[in-house]
Amino acid sequence: MKFVNNMSYQNGFQKFFSLEKLGKGIVLLSGMGMASINAQAAGKIELSDTSWVSVGAGVRVAGIYSDEGAPDGDSSLDFDTQNIRLYVNGQVAENIGFTFNTDEIFADGPVDVLDAFVSFSVNEQVNFHIGRHLVPADRIEMNGPFYGLTWNQYTQPLYASDQVDVAGTYGRDDGATFWGKTGKFQYAIGIFEGLSGDGTANQGDSPLMAARFAYNFLNMEDNPAYYTSSTYFGGLGDIFTVALSLQSQSDGVGTEESPGDFSGYTVDVLYEKALSSGQALTVEAEYKSFDSDYEGGSPSDPTNFGLFDGESYFLSGAYLLPGDGMGRFQPYLRYVENSPSNFDSSTLTEAGLNYIIKGHNAKVNLNFASGDANISGYKGQDTNSISVGFQLQI
Repeated sequence: MKFVNNMSYQNGFQKFFSLEKLGKGIVLLSGMGMASINAQAAGKIELSDTSWVSVGAGVRVAGIYSDEGAPDGDSSLDFDTQNIRLYVNGQVAENIGFTFNTDEIFADGPVDVLDAFVSFSVNEQVNFHIGRHLVPADRIEMNGPFYGLTWNQYTQPLYASDQVDVAGTYGRDDGATFWGKTGKFQYAIGIFEGLSGDGTANQGDSPLMAARFAYNFLNMEDNPAYYTSSTYFGGLGDIFTVALSLQSQSDGVGTEESPGDFSGYTVDVLYEKALSSGQALTVEAEYKSFDSDYEGGSPSDPTNFGLFDGESYFLSGAYLLPGDGMGRFQPYLRYVENSPSNFDSSTLTEAGLNYIIKGHNAKVNLNFASGDANISGYKGQDTNSISVGFQLQI
């Protein structure tokens, strides 16, 4: 049986998410992955032949004009510090490391722990993370805001660990993950707390199960662990990767009196063709299906926790132009559609222009977004917005 309270569910999401806050909802990509690489490049202290510590940082800021963004429904102009990150990574002995990263996701919000985990590496095929770290999921949730193709990639419903500190935060949760690669196949299989605690639907303490499986038909994506990017700017040659992600938790939604199960799967595809003179064509697509036995409540209320039920997909395309100056232009177009099981569908189109100065470490973005799709998956206010964003990492 499904318990439906559409108004409270939409209001719960819209309280925390709106069109002008697209891209704020998730903070991903750190750990022994891409953030670790950038942090080591920024400042690495060698302690011995087998031990070291590195420090890095990242920031994303934007100015956003929305035609209906003010509380009274009038136009608005907002300036947002969307992410402020500090990365600390280290190795204490051969094949044994740790990660501690923080993020301030809202300009006036607290500084939160992003990652805090220990890692063990046997070889390329077998690795292990334990602690607070990324839950295996679809590409946009594994990208984080710093490694997406588009600025506003979070206009789809997201898994439980990407909600507001109820069943995880920023795509992270406490748990353990086995991951590795063999040939052109990559895998990550994890077990996490998910929704848990007194007063929640999960009084039986059922774990959240999560997995991601990816096959690289052409060149391998150059990401440690199971982290992802949505473009490599043609630097890895031709890429064609298809991935399947799965998550489920018994009593993972609902209330203590009316618990429900949640399951979801996603198929995501990335194709990138390297062309002459440094040009590159990039196509990204994703289909997502969620089955939630409880559709009421709010994603911010652990005692009345609800997730999207239905289907969603998006399609993005980009073209990196040649250039001899400080950077290169990358125009793109993205379309997303969310289709709840029992409510109206919503769509959003984003047309944007990236100015790539130093890959994902330095870029400027200009975009126009129009539509009523948002991170809740349910139809919101039909809004037009223009934003200018700046992203830097060291």
